[in-house]
Amino acid sequence: MDTSERLIRSTQELLRDRGYVGTSPKAIQQHAQAGQGSMYHHFSGKPDLALAAIRRSAEEMRAEAEAALAHGGTALERIDAYLLREREVLRGCPIGRLAQDPDVVASEDLRQPVQETLGWLQERLAGVLADGVARGELPADLDTGATAATVAAVVQGGYVLARAADSVDHFDRAIQGVRKLLGAISQHRQ
Repeated sequence: MDTSERLIRSTQELLRDRGYVGTSPKAIQQHAQAGQGSMYHHFSGKPDLALAAIRRSAEEMRAEAEAALAHGGTALERIDAYLLREREVLRGCPIGRLAQDPDVVASEDLRQPVQETLGWLQERLAGVLADGVARGELPADLDTGATAATVAAVVQGGYVLARAADSVDHFDRAIQGVRKLLGAISQHRQ
């Protein structure tokens, strides 16, 4: 792994665990085992490196979500694959945590990939649900956009509940709850 890659990976980890303010250039350099000169050779400063790390986290989250949602099967089986995929729950969502970081949301540049990724996720979930409606698996009057927003909110909220209680059980309960709601919706097809 080259120095630039180590710096990006280290910044991803530190942003997720410490937030923007807690991710100092010195901490990044130590974590990446890179000198100050190397860091500033590859990036103009902390904001530039943080943006590269956030974009990388966004790409990785999209790829993981897409891998789950692209599986064959019914719409609900595809949503289930997304909901039940393996996660580091107690660390929180690498993108969702950034949406709660005041320094990230205050910066239009840093907020953009976070906003775009969460927007993409909702659109992708809505598309899967719309496929289910088109195939008669889900009710014709299902508001796919609102339902997709609910699924995304439950996942993000599940992370928050789990972290607050220091227990994955809270995340699992939230996921099971939304799965039951989706199952009840599918049973009421018109």
